[in-house]
Amino acid sequence: QVRLVESGGGLVQAGGSLRLSCAASGRTFSNYATGWFRQAPGKEREFVAAISSSGRHTYYKDSVKGRFTISRDNAKNTQYLQMNSLKPEDTAVYFCAAQASLLPGRGSGQYDYWGQGTQVTVSS
Repeated sequence: QVRLVESGGGLVQAGGSLRLSCAASGRTFSNYATGWFRQAPGKEREFVAAISSSGRHTYYKDSVKGRFTISRDNAKNTQYLQMNSLKPEDTAVYFCAAQASLLPGRGSGQYDYWGQGTQVTVSS
């Protein structure tokens, strides 16, 4: 089993920045591809970003490219999402996820483990 705990969410004004963290425990983190998903009220959970187990390959939802950066520190068993130039439409609960694969997928069904979520609210 892999336990994931997100942190770093909060309230920020449009144009501001936040960095989300996801701490993993339970299994060898370096063997898992990981990602971030988000879900706004009344909306389906959507893919935001993903990263390979090595950290060498990253993937993004088109609307966050150039604004968000996913990274990981395997020595610390932690995944990050740096969010810059935040917009009100980025408001959602953000979830950390991991899958037992070296390369990540874009579908939520491909992920085996999930964190509890952290709220990000962007005011206009």
